Amino acid sequence: MSAIELGIFIAVCAVATLATRLLPFVALARQADHPLILHLGRYLPPAIMLILVIYALRDFRPLIQAELNVGPNGLPMLVASLVVATLHLWRRNALLSIMVGTGAYMLMVQLGWAVA
Repeated sequence: MSAIELGIFIAVCAVATLATRLLPFVALARQADHPLILHLGRYLPPAIMLILVIYALRDFRPLIQAELNVGPNGLPMLVASLVVATLHLWRRNALLSIMVGTGAYMLMVQLGWAVA
């Protein structure tokens, strides 16, 4: 693949991504006060966050299983989750809490806190 083809590919992907992000706002601009839109705007973000938490913790293994060499322990995952929850309850800033929690998790994993 040449550099020109790669540039065209990246441009098409960028336009498609922008269009899929922008299209719902343009299409639903007139229905901004509709009860369904208000309902989705209120309940969808917490539901998506819950799905992300469940997905992130899907491989959690209690320390008991790790001691039996069943799988990696969940200490970094548990500590990072507590960091995210505590920081979010304290500062009410989702981006900050997610970034710090991810950094804490990666630091613990790199330092070898996860026993395989």
